Amino acid sequence: MVVYLFLFAGLLSAQQDVISPVLPMATKIETDQSFQWRPALEQSMRMLMVQHGFRIAAQPETRARLKGKFFADYADSLKAVKGWEDGDNMIINYINHPIQGGATNYIYIHNDPKSRGVEFGNTREYWHSRLKALAWTTVWSTQFEIGPLSEASIGNVGQKKGSAGYVDFVVTPAGGFALTVLEDWVDKKFIQRWEANTPSVGKRTFFRIALNPSRALANLLQGKGPWHREGRSLLCAPKAACP
Repeated sequence: MVVYLFLFAGLLSAQQDVISPVLPMATKIETDQSFQWRPALEQSMRMLMVQHGFRIAAQPETRARLKGKFFADYADSLKAVKGWEDGDNMIINYINHPIQGGATNYIYIHNDPKSRGVEFGNTREYWHSRLKALAWTTVWSTQFEIGPLSEASIGNVGQKKGSAGYVDFVVTPAGGFALTVLEDWVDKKFIQRWEANTPSVGKRTFFRIALNPSRALANLLQGKGPWHREGRSLLCAPKAACP
């Protein structure tokens, strides 16, 4: 639900970019190739705040468990993690969590100058960049489940029997990795070709957002339009590569 609220807001904000012409601009050559820790952590915190905010607003049981003793309840929640299932339905576990993992991957990719311009391909550069993103997401996902700012600490998921399992520890990073590779492949093989052969900015916007949902979410967390692509204008001429 949170994912699609983000995407809907992004589509509404697209109007100004669609109406206003995009003029060629000189681009600054990036010389610093080190990972950008501060913006990456800021974007991750935005995502975390939205997720916990949604949980507190929409889940009465989460609000109810905020009243207990923080450290004691947190410790009980950590001890209760066992088995595979966590009581959530298939949509949450096997669709929402991979999208969450994919968005976290792109947060890493967008803030790593060595990774952000790398397109899908059977190259060491591509797979190395995506595996580093997987490592980032594995750490972030573990924090979201049992860290100091997690479901276990805020609302004490796990205190209720059957509400904490290992499914999210695995599905979020692994499913997110698979989704990132799939989105990269779709963008390279289909989206770029389709958008280069249509004069419709609306269609290009739709292709980029609907077919790359986790990348679109990460773009919004970065403060950019969900349709953003590094080095590719949304308003390029049909049947020509985007500049």
